[in-house]
Amino acid sequence: MERTVLHCDCNAFFASVEATRYPKLKKQPFAVCGDPKLRHGIVLAKNEKAKRLGVQTGEAIWQAKAKCPDLVLVEPSYGIYDEFSERIFNIYCRYTDLVEPFGIDECWLDVTGTKSLFGSGEKIADELRKIVKSETGITISAGVSFNKYFAKMGSDYKKPDATTVLTRNNYKDILFPLSVENMLFVGKSTLEKLSDIGIYTIGDLANADAKLLSLTLGKCGQMLYNCANGLDFSVVTPSTYKHKYKSIGNGYTFKRDLVSDTDLKTGIYMICDKVAHRLRKQKLECKTVQLCIKDTHFHAIQRQKTLQNPTQSSYELANSALELAINNWNVNDKPIRSMSVTGQNLIERSNEPEQLSLFYTDSFIFKRKKVILESTKDEICEKYGNNVLRMCSLIDNDLGL
Repeated sequence: MERTVLHCDCNAFFASVEATRYPKLKKQPFAVCGDPKLRHGIVLAKNEKAKRLGVQTGEAIWQAKAKCPDLVLVEPSYGIYDEFSERIFNIYCRYTDLVEPFGIDECWLDVTGTKSLFGSGEKIADELRKIVKSETGITISAGVSFNKYFAKMGSDYKKPDATTVLTRNNYKDILFPLSVENMLFVGKSTLEKLSDIGIYTIGDLANADAKLLSLTLGKCGQMLYNCANGLDFSVVTPSTYKHKYKSIGNGYTFKRDLVSDTDLKTGIYMICDKVAHRLRKQKLECKTVQLCIKDTHFHAIQRQKTLQNPTQSSYELANSALELAINNWNVNDKPIRSMSVTGQNLIERSNEPEQLSLFYTDSFIFKRKKVILESTKDEICEKYGNNVLRMCSLIDNDLGL
């Protein structure tokens, strides 16, 4: 049986949510932006009025303001976006249990087995557009096809609030004239390499020599060739699937540069607290800690350390990350703009034996108490909110933490 896959994409999601919350915004060009004071000053999303004036997602606020002096800047409300995302996801689940999120505002749906209940893929897509708009105020664009890749390209083909159907009979007519830059996974570097061998359109790519593409792009070449020719057989992963994490990390761009050892410790302990919390939430431990530091000139280093024992403790992560920082960076000479810490080589906590000490030293007892303390902190924050317990160094700090 031919599969029927939908890809549903919320149009300008962050901006659409803000316009739903504050209808007056619809009358003027506006953009959802990071806070320039915290040095996150880029456009995250913009409405149609701003888009028509040339404002682009990802550009600096000053660039957007140069194009549109009257641009209204709106601070992002991530918690609200999560709520809207969950509401829309639950609407999709009314039509199939095979719903795979792709970021906060996109999902694939496999409706092959439910067409007998709800009608064709196109009919389901049109219904979803109406229901999502009616119940949330958000418009979506939908692609309908026989595989995930073409469904995604269908939702990108026509926006906003549209349905595009790509079949085996029409996909060449619709997609082949388009530039290869319209394809998922084709970035600036790949685009340049394809141009060097005379490939400019999706049709050029589909009709190219697969061996030449592999020589030029490696494994990515064969993958893009297959996708251009409709040879994508990847399945829509059900929403109940437990994602297998390869790493868990967090990074932060600070409100001001870190210029002292005290600043460095504060930044590392804050980031490691978040990483450790996510590890414990997923019941995982890491065997390796990776630290990435970026200075004010955007020069970066990356260092890692293999741990003696796997951990999910923020205390142990922070000590390891701090050791890497002290051994590889002099914060007094080279101020730090941003930093990230990542736990790698992950294992499930329940599946790994733990080597206990024969001698209950003060150090061993201290570490065991830290594990209990951090788990208790998780339970309290889960019940009363993330900010009910904070490190003393984060109170009234000027780093934007």
